[in-house]
Amino acid sequence: MNDALLRSAVLVPALAAWEAATRIGGSAFFPPPSTIAAAAARLWFGGPASRAFLTDTVYEDVLPSIGRVLGGWTIAAVLGVVGGVALGRSRVAIDYVGPQFAFVRAIPPPTLIPVFLVLFGIGTTMQVATIVFGALWPVLLNAVDGARSLDRVQEETARSLRTPLVHRTLLVVLPAALPKIFAGLRLSLSIAVLLMVVSELVGAANGIGYELMFAQRQFDFPVMWAWIALLGFVGFGLNTLLLLVERRVLRWQPTREATDVPA
Repeated sequence: MNDALLRSAVLVPALAAWEAATRIGGSAFFPPPSTIAAAAARLWFGGPASRAFLTDTVYEDVLPSIGRVLGGWTIAAVLGVVGGVALGRSRVAIDYVGPQFAFVRAIPPPTLIPVFLVLFGIGTTMQVATIVFGALWPVLLNAVDGARSLDRVQEETARSLRTPLVHRTLLVVLPAALPKIFAGLRLSLSIAVLLMVVSELVGAANGIGYELMFAQRQFDFPVMWAWIALLGFVGFGLNTLLLLVERRVLRWQPTREATDVPA
């Protein structure tokens, strides 16, 4: 509670300084926070009570974008954890596929958007594919590293007890790799939000990125900044939820509180 109050005490002067600076500057490109907040309220919170006072824009643009982020990130997380643990537990597999992974992950995901447009067309499938491609690598590589860092005593004890491979993987290898896996998940979540915006800028008919570009082309800068602020809130909110899950899952680790740093 005290931490929250302290953060609010820091935020209020920052917003006040921003408000004063933009009003003194008088630039149409940098509207004051109060103007941005008014545009955001008009844009998202003017709907009927039956729809939680949310406008059609929220249902047609905001929620689909969040769905694309979560869908693409979830697919990347599952593929990355399963593939990373499997590769990390193999003595030779990573040596064979490592160079190919290094080559493919060096390709900036936005440069593949034209390829995904040809393969999937304009729409959610293309955007999710872009998110999956970019968000996969942090999870995969961290899962490989975590699976390979298993304590030798734990591994030999599980083998000596003739623990089945599935049980050994789920009960020994995966818990040991979870700290590094969660580090990869947090990084990939930030990448997923970024790629959602990029893919919607060039290949979408709705979404936050689409509306952001539309407002910029219409020179509606308060609305443009409102969408930018919304992206910050979405990224912060998703990262906070993932941190809560991480702390709960890894509460058996005595030093987690000292090592948690938001991505």
